[in-house]
Amino acid sequence: MLTPPAILKVATNVRIDHPIAITATIIGPALAVIAASSGAAAQAAHDGAPTACQMRLYADHVVFKPLGELGGPPGCGGPDVIYVERITLPDRTEVAIEPPATLRCETAEAIASFVRQDLAPATAAMGSTLSAIENFDSYDCRGRNRVAGAKLSEHGLANALDIRSLRLKDGRVVRPADSAAPSAFRIAMKAAVCDRFTTVLGPGSDGYHEDHIHVDRAERHSGYRICQWDLRDEAHSYALQSVVAPSRAGAATSPVPVPLPRPRPFEAASARALFLPDESRP
Repeated sequence: MLTPPAILKVATNVRIDHPIAITATIIGPALAVIAASSGAAAQAAHDGAPTACQMRLYADHVVFKPLGELGGPPGCGGPDVIYVERITLPDRTEVAIEPPATLRCETAEAIASFVRQDLAPATAAMGSTLSAIENFDSYDCRGRNRVAGAKLSEHGLANALDIRSLRLKDGRVVRPADSAAPSAFRIAMKAAVCDRFTTVLGPGSDGYHEDHIHVDRAERHSGYRICQWDLRDEAHSYALQSVVAPSRAGAATSPVPVPLPRPRPFEAASARALFLPDESRP
């Protein structure tokens, strides 16, 4: 065995009692080998071994590329970030994420569960199969709503996804933020995302989400959740949104009314057709 340089230096420059020198000669190289082996194992685990979250996604047949810990400007990025390309439904149908989304693994897992268990069945109720989801934004190191000096967005933590449209197998393109989209579908989608995610922002929320639905998994004091998406359904009144705390001991939750802000100018959603067979992508 090779003698570690540090031990050799001590042996040649410092006077040591004979028993101690013998012990160092025997134990030192062994410790060096153990340390080297541990370092190699740690490096291998970092470079190749999937995390527990990634293993769950592999089991659910989510197609992705591990990116590891994502760094960036101060405060941005996060651990166990992946590049999500496709989600496989229980019937083996693949749903493309276009373009692929960069997300924390646990956020991607929540998205995959939502797509497989909620979004795909809601789409099937419209008479077709979900083919692709338009990723309007995922990881982006920026302030909220791209306002200079604003608090860091959950997008900056790879903890959010913006959904602008859904493409169906029959060529239809459905925009959840569009009031022309089927009411039953939008109601089902809103109920699902507000149940699964801690933040949901859509039309009528703050003037910045009129043409897409933002979902994230932000953690707040006392577990508060925000669901602000005005469905603008003529058959129902959604004039007020709610900030709702999770129920405790089975007690019913009490929505706290929040006045809707004045929407920013944007192209009227009703001007866009729901059925756009000539568009390969919106």
